[in-house]
Amino acid sequence: MGDQDLPGVLVSGFEGPSGICKDHVGELQKHFNLITMQDLLENKTQAGPKIQAVYIWNRKPVVDQELLQSLPALKIVANAGAGLDHLDLKLIASFGVKVANTPQAVSSPTADMGMALLLAAARRVVEGHQLATSPDTKNFSTNWLGQEVTGSTLGIIGMGSIGYKVAQRARAFEMNILYHNRKRRKSEEEEAVGATYCERLDDLLQRSDFVMLALSLTPQTQKLIGRRELRLMKPTAILVNIGRGLLVDQDALVEALQTGVIGAAALDVSHPEPLPRDHPLLKLKNVTLTPHIGSATHQARWQIMENLVGSILASLNGLPIPNEVLLK
Repeated sequence: MGDQDLPGVLVSGFEGPSGICKDHVGELQKHFNLITMQDLLENKTQAGPKIQAVYIWNRKPVVDQELLQSLPALKIVANAGAGLDHLDLKLIASFGVKVANTPQAVSSPTADMGMALLLAAARRVVEGHQLATSPDTKNFSTNWLGQEVTGSTLGIIGMGSIGYKVAQRARAFEMNILYHNRKRRKSEEEEAVGATYCERLDDLLQRSDFVMLALSLTPQTQKLIGRRELRLMKPTAILVNIGRGLLVDQDALVEALQTGVIGAAALDVSHPEPLPRDHPLLKLKNVTLTPHIGSATHQARWQIMENLVGSILASLNGLPIPNEVLLK
């Protein structure tokens, strides 16, 4: 534990894959007394009452009833990133605790990642790298082809801040943009990126050369893309997922990729993460996988940290909380 005069903030730890970013520790310690889960577990009686905020980094620490009951002074759970599927918002609210996240900080880098995956899958960049560097390669075939991006049709499922930024980028590639969303965007927002609303998801799937998932995981969107939806897509279509792994029925996706129902997939997310090392998705040439790095830039992660600090300080001082998550 750090400076005892500063507000106590619970963090997962300083080491390992779920530890907070080492580059951020100094900045955080200017504002807070950082208390790790290890500190709390070793001395709940002393540490618990000091904690006024939980700082969630890489979905840790886990906020459950047991933790909430052990933190009587808790005012806010501050979550890095936009996704909230790992938090029980109703449970947290029942303890009178606020929740904040950081959607603006992640939207641009995640949209960049979506376009990077789209381009990599369309032009078979990973396969091309393997071909170019293989010791067995004797020549390059002129008939080794990918898919054209310019002038093609992109269907975006989920037109929130990330989906809209994807559309802005896709417009520069002269793509025809379709989108499906719970709520239709304003006409001026559609016109700004040249996007056409598809009220029916089926229409988007049938018309798109690329389908990009940029929506949140909820009970309603789990396995939104299953066997039926994949069969509606073009046999040359490429599925890009920058949302959550559970948006897609992975067994159905494997089957579709193996049998030519769709052309390829590019996935920054899966379920679980990482996939078991013998999972069939890891063996398919028409799959591009990255390790959930949509927001993984130095600049974005620093902005996420600053946003979390701002939300925690606002909460502790009784001010309006930036990016507060309200129960619907």
